[in-house]
Parts: sequence; structure tokens; C-alpha cells
Amino acid sequence: MKFEVRKYPEMSWSLSRHKTMLTCQRKYAYDYYVSHNGWLNDADTLARQAYRLKKITNLEMHFGSVIHDLIYQIIQRVLSNKEIPSEEAVVDEIRHQLNRSFIESTRKEHLWQHRPKHYTMLHEIYYSQTAQLPDHKIKKITNRIHTTVSNFFASRSFADVLNKEEMNFLESEKFRYMTVSGVKIYIVMDLLYKDVIKDKWVIVDWKTGKSSEEDRNQLALYALYLQQKHNIESLDDIVIRNEYLLEGIHVEHQLTEQDLVNVQRLYGISLEQMHSLLIDAEENIPKPIEQFPMQENPRICAHCNYQELCFPSL
Repeated sequence: MKFEVRKYPEMSWSLSRHKTMLTCQRKYAYDYYVSHNGWLNDADTLARQAYRLKKITNLEMHFGSVIHDLIYQIIQRVLSNKEIPSEEAVVDEIRHQLNRSFIESTRKEHLWQHRPKHYTMLHEIYYSQTAQLPDHKIKKITNRIHTTVSNFFASRSFADVLNKEEMNFLESEKFRYMTVSGVKIYIVMDLLYKDVIKDKWVIVDWKTGKSSEEDRNQLALYALYLQQKHNIESLDDIVIRNEYLLEGIHVEHQLTEQDLVNVQRLYGISLEQMHSLLIDAEENIPKPIEQFPMQENPRICAHCNYQELCFPSL
């Protein structure tokens, strides 16, 4: 399939996009418009810079990403009847990947500058102008490694995976979407399967951080997608489960039709706001960057990837 280069990105919606728009419209513009095509060799300087900055991550986010990737790999090994790594082997692999990200951030910036998608740059390194990570962050992540791995292996959902004869697994960690009024609504589910014995669909979301008020909307969006995709009549047939790997607990939610109404209302209102930032909704052409107001809270700016664009004199 030939990759099509589009002058402007396709309009889509996700909870993360919605959250970005609410947090800072200038960041929203950089994330979803200015950085578009910044990966192309002939892209203009600003697009390339914005795309590069967009790819910066921080230690907590990178840790979560590493955990999710390894969980996905472990589950695929179970389903393929391959040997499962030991907890200690998984811990060692996490440490290896975290160390590699530190090395790439401190010693291979030139490679990241040219191929930001293929190398890691940590926010703590890029904007500190030092080759050191804060001690408190190192301690926090170090303390979490054994805990999250141990709690994953002991989790209810991994027990279901091991009991795979009674479960029917669907592809997980793939970008899925449903289309509403011509707009793609993106959903990323960590794990999806059907409990054949109980005749229930189970959606699992691994969490490496603390619970959030946003969790319920995220789960409602998953349920809405699943209900439409597989023509499920009753929400009672869908089990939504958060696995909180820091605490070693899982929380199951029974969603109601009102939850689905609420999330549909949310993305309806959100899409209206997104369209108000465009000069051409059909082509998804944004207003000039100056019309996307900057965040005024310095604490939020301190954690943003685009500091060098917003505050070039610093």
C-alpha cells in the first residue's frame, strides 16, 4: 500500500487529543498540525522541529511504555505456546531498556535529531542541559520495577491469559477506530478477549500509574466500540477491568447506558471545539498558530515538550 502524503492531517478524535486541547491549545496545534509531515526529508524547518519535539518522552511515560510493550510480548508468547520469561528476566529487560534510553538521550542526541522516531529523548535530559536524571525520579522508577512486574504476573487478567483454553483472544494493542459522522474515533485497548465459559467480553487496561477520573470515560469509549463492532446487545455482557500494577489490585466496572451517552456527548462537544480552531473543516486546515493561545500556568509549561518553540530565548 502506497503511503499518501497529505498537506493537512486527517481529522480524528481520541481522549488523549481531547485532553491536549483542554490543557493547552498551542501544544494541541504543535502536536496535531505543525508537526504534520515533519518526518519527511523535504519538510520545512518548523515542521521537522515540532515533530522532533513531539517525540520527546519523560521517565514515567517511557517506563509505562516499556511495561506495556513487555506485557504485550509476554501475552503473545503464552498464546503462541512459547516459553514465558521469569519475573527476574523481565525486570532485567526493563532495566536494560531504561538504561538504553538514558544513553540515547545523553550520548546519541545527534541520532535522535535525525531519526526521532527510532531513538529516545527524555524530557528530563533535553531541557535540563545536564546528563543527569533527578535522583527522586530514579528512586521512584527503581522502586516501581519489581512491584509492577510482580503484580502483573499475579494479576487476575494474566491468570485468564494462562487459562487460555477458556478464553477467545482478539488482537490487542492495535489502533482501532469507529467512525462517527465521518470522523475516526481512535481506541487503543491493551487486552481484549471473550470468556467462553461465562459468555462475557473482557476489556483489560493495564495501569502503571495511579487511578484517574478519566478512567471511566476511557472505559466507556472501549465499551461503545466493542458494542458497535460485535453487535453486543447488553452492557451486562461486557466486563471492563483496570489492572493497577502499582497497587496490585484490579477494579471491574459495570457501565450503564448513561456512561455511553456521556462519552458520546463528550466527543460531540469536543469535536465542535476542535472544528472551531479550523479555517476549513472539510480540509482540516487550522487557523494560524498565533490563534492557538498558550498555556499561562508555568507548572504545566515546565513539563511541555515545546518549551523551545514557545520560549526560544530561554
